[in-house]
Amino acid sequence: MSSHFEKFKKLHQANHLFVLPNAWDARSAQLFQENAFPAIGTSSAAVAASLGYEDGEGMLFSDYLLIIKRILASVSVPVTVDMEMGYGKTNEQIFANMQQLAELGVAGINIEDSEIIQSKRSLKNAAAFAKTIEYSKNGLAAKNLSLFINIRCDTYILHVKDAPKETISRLKTYETTGADGIFLPCISREEDINEAVNNTKLPINVMCTPGLPDFDTLNKLGVKRASMGPFLFNKTYKKAGELAQKVIEKANFSSIL
Repeated sequence: MSSHFEKFKKLHQANHLFVLPNAWDARSAQLFQENAFPAIGTSSAAVAASLGYEDGEGMLFSDYLLIIKRILASVSVPVTVDMEMGYGKTNEQIFANMQQLAELGVAGINIEDSEIIQSKRSLKNAAAFAKTIEYSKNGLAAKNLSLFINIRCDTYILHVKDAPKETISRLKTYETTGADGIFLPCISREEDINEAVNNTKLPINVMCTPGLPDFDTLNKLGVKRASMGPFLFNKTYKKAGELAQKVIEKANFSSIL
């Protein structure tokens, strides 16, 4: 069992909130490590945008792997990868991708319980998705490989009807798969977070989003991990665009010096 997997897993068992930054290339990963973050995640949306692709698996997995390999070669802390929907249509394809990441030295992954059909995202059948996770978890164990599998439950990001109830139902199903954690992007209300935390034995991960409580509050609510998502990437490139525009407006380079 890899030491990076063990280190990464322990970060979700601490009595304080684990803040995970999301990198999009080797240099951003290095900056996070230099600023003492204990682990680094990728943001598939940010990596895709940096390569000129649309989010939602518009990026080729082979291109993504190149970035992942460069990040792994550039930092010494555990790295977890946003796998989106798994980059495969079958359980076998998804497992093969997970196996490849584990063999590269990746500590964990996120995988979504929704799918995109004809440009429309909707939730997958929870029981069928649970079997996908179980299939991959068993396959990894059979090959003596370890990955922290963090299920991204998309009930809040999709604003489904009665999201708290649907979320709890899915968490109960996902607990049986061997998954290691639950990711609830776009959840922000304290009462919803509290309900999710108290209805699963798995560590809950939330994401930077407007209205999200501060770290002290998240810690008191029992949240184990909070991630940046693509927001730092978006902010960085918005600022870069503004600076580039000032070069034109001022007819000199003072804005970038």
